[in-house]
Amino acid sequence: MTGYFPPAAVGMAMAAALFVCGPARAASACQVVKIAELPVTMIDMQPLVSAKINGSAVRFVADSGAFFSALSPGSAAELKLPLYPAPFGMFVTGIGGAASISVATVKLTLANQELPHVDFIVGGSEVGVSSVGLLGENLLGYADGDYDLANGVINLAKLKNCSGTAPIYWDTTKPFSAVQMTSEKRYERLTPSPRAYAYLNGTRIRVVLDTGAGTSMLSLDAAARAGVKPGGPGVVSAGYTSGIGRRTVQTWVAPFDSFKIGDEEIKHTKLRIGKIGLDETDMLLGADFFLSHHVYIANSQNKIYFTYNGGPVFNLSASPQAPALPADAKTAEAAPTASENEPKDAEGYSRRGQARLQRRDLTGALSDLDQAIKLAPSEARYFEERGEARMAAKQQFLAMSDFDQALKLKPDLVRALLERGGLRVLGHEEADALADFDAADRALAKEADLRLVLGNIYLQLHHQDRAIAQFDLWIKAHPDDSRQPQALNGRCWARAQLGKDLPQALSDCNASLRQSKAANTYDSRGLVQLRLGAYDKAIADYDAALALQPKTAWSLYGRGVAEIKTGHAAEGQADIAAATAINAELPAQAKSIGVAPYTSSP
Repeated sequence: MTGYFPPAAVGMAMAAALFVCGPARAASACQVVKIAELPVTMIDMQPLVSAKINGSAVRFVADSGAFFSALSPGSAAELKLPLYPAPFGMFVTGIGGAASISVATVKLTLANQELPHVDFIVGGSEVGVSSVGLLGENLLGYADGDYDLANGVINLAKLKNCSGTAPIYWDTTKPFSAVQMTSEKRYERLTPSPRAYAYLNGTRIRVVLDTGAGTSMLSLDAAARAGVKPGGPGVVSAGYTSGIGRRTVQTWVAPFDSFKIGDEEIKHTKLRIGKIGLDETDMLLGADFFLSHHVYIANSQNKIYFTYNGGPVFNLSASPQAPALPADAKTAEAAPTASENEPKDAEGYSRRGQARLQRRDLTGALSDLDQAIKLAPSEARYFEERGEARMAAKQQFLAMSDFDQALKLKPDLVRALLERGGLRVLGHEEADALADFDAADRALAKEADLRLVLGNIYLQLHHQDRAIAQFDLWIKAHPDDSRQPQALNGRCWARAQLGKDLPQALSDCNASLRQSKAANTYDSRGLVQLRLGAYDKAIADYDAALALQPKTAWSLYGRGVAEIKTGHAAEGQADIAAATAINAELPAQAKSIGVAPYTSSP
């Protein structure tokens, strides 16, 4: 996330005294002095840090790529925060475009320190269902950043007697790499993100070390300079992603001969590419890179140091090659004992277990979460986390037991309710599943981001009224979110299936299509037009949907019905036959909601 500030608008600054210094980690000429420790829990490839806003417990994504700390509009509403206009001309940009913003001033408690007046920008999309917003570089960049995400911790630190010395204190057995941070137009940014040069297929690119990006991502322009474009050999579509902006961005996974940063080179790797839309940035090195490395961002030296932890770097291939280091790569001079990196308590095991889960080390994750539960058997969250790890390991029966125990200890634990409800759906226990989803509904704040997830769940279970209620709440609380087209389409489809409020359904589909020309939205609008008796318009929408996704059963069936209604029986029967070949149950399902070719009404 970047921002533009006219010269007179630079005014949001952090209090000078942020944290109290702690003891040095090691007694040597060069000392890394820990200022503050931020425990990190990795969920959905996001490093989450616990804090409090005005006394309410929250979680933030620790985002080294964000120039300033931010709250989502839905979270600000949920926390009942008063908002103030941002300085004139101030906006933020990220993946998905730009977003207008407001400002909220809060009392922030972080790392056991209370900061009475901290500004947050408010705007754009949600950054994840588990967090309220971002901790940006105005907080994280206050000191050096010591990122050990694999062990669940970020330390803010300062160096003592380290001029010209590499502060690699954690391991003497591994070679390390160092890169110089690049300069940038500092007058445009309040707190610059850590940037450096790397080389892609031998071509120099500019990278931002961005813990807020779950997966590293390369710009289309940089990929093209390295000789790779969508449609080229080995380049495959990888769906859509989003950031702070309102638009979703199409992505691809592409092969590259070489990625090199510092002394580390990865041969024959794959990278996600897309139109990231960030000035002066060719690539985001995301949380996948940080999980596979211990990274020390030495703002005091204007350098970035890192060592390789092992395993996949970019998390896009099953068996990626480890980075290569030159034979003369430097090795650190001092390191702690091996036991120093071991967790000391249940929370430590939980955090490391979550990090291992993100890297698909299921054996290690389950071992750590077993230990967390052994040390703190009354903590519901650990059972929920182990349940999710067991789900990833395809141990559904054991996962159900963990979710049961988590909810016995804490009945309103929303993630556990949703996970257990999903398992109950798989077990054809719909009544019990609905009980879990309804309990999650009652536990959520009305502005909660998870209401979009819950709306889609109800939609899949054919409880359209419940789905509409969730979409209503989410749409109102997230006006600038990049997932607005998805929510509007969901509400349109629910109303179309019910056959009620069709003008509102049409309005929702039209609004969704103005933002995103998606096949499923053309399909939804086709059903609305079919219900309204506008058969030619329905056929046009189904044509558009099928041009994008040719084997969509509902689109084929709906077009067939519309064709029969307009006197094109042969074409209609052919489409209905094609739809039935894809989904044999569809004609009965359609008839149950009043959609059939030979009834008096569609």
